[in-house]
Amino acid sequence: MSMPMPHGFEKPYAAFLFDMDGTILNSIRAAERVWGDWARRHGLDVAAFLPKMHGSRGIDTITRLNLPGVDPEHESKLVTEAEIADVSDVVAIPGAATFLSSLPPDRWAIVTSSPLRLAHRRLEAAGLPVPKFMVTAEDVKVGKPDPQCYILGAERLGVSTQDCLVFEDVAAGITAGEAAGADIMVITTTHHDKMETPHPTLSSYDEISIRISPDHRMLIVPNAA
Repeated sequence: MSMPMPHGFEKPYAAFLFDMDGTILNSIRAAERVWGDWARRHGLDVAAFLPKMHGSRGIDTITRLNLPGVDPEHESKLVTEAEIADVSDVVAIPGAATFLSSLPPDRWAIVTSSPLRLAHRRLEAAGLPVPKFMVTAEDVKVGKPDPQCYILGAERLGVSTQDCLVFEDVAAGITAGEAAGADIMVITTTHHDKMETPHPTLSSYDEISIRISPDHRMLIVPNAA
């Protein structure tokens, strides 16, 4: 495992909340192609811009730029359509399909900054199961790092955020999970730069399994090397 399970991760959880892009699937090449083309059209420094667009809703990313004459809602819709059309490099994170399929269907949700149509398209491209519960870009008024997405995810599962483990890969999502009061597992597979984090990290879902406790809670257990 990329980092040993710290003391305290014997804790069983009522539910798991998964970010999508970079956490259960790798869409970074496709996303950066689309967003790179968009950034060039608007005269941005692509290399400086791309690291800042991961983990946030498209409309929030564009709004933060405050570009003159640019309608964030319109532009984010154009970007979404381009992303839906480009899924050629979208693949599952190693072990994600098996791990997600092992979870009780009513005990996990995807909480993503992607719109619903894009989320379904990428899950299909990656060969991952569509969960019973999802929170997507349309479901919140403010995206990550605001915690409302994870609070809503926990509410849809009927549990407290304090009883959830959030799986994330970027700072905005980690901040959202922390602010919601959940524990965090950081997925390190898709990003080249090592993230400094106090949270446990995971590079492949092949490294872990779950055990269901007598009170029907989920406990993460490391697989034998």
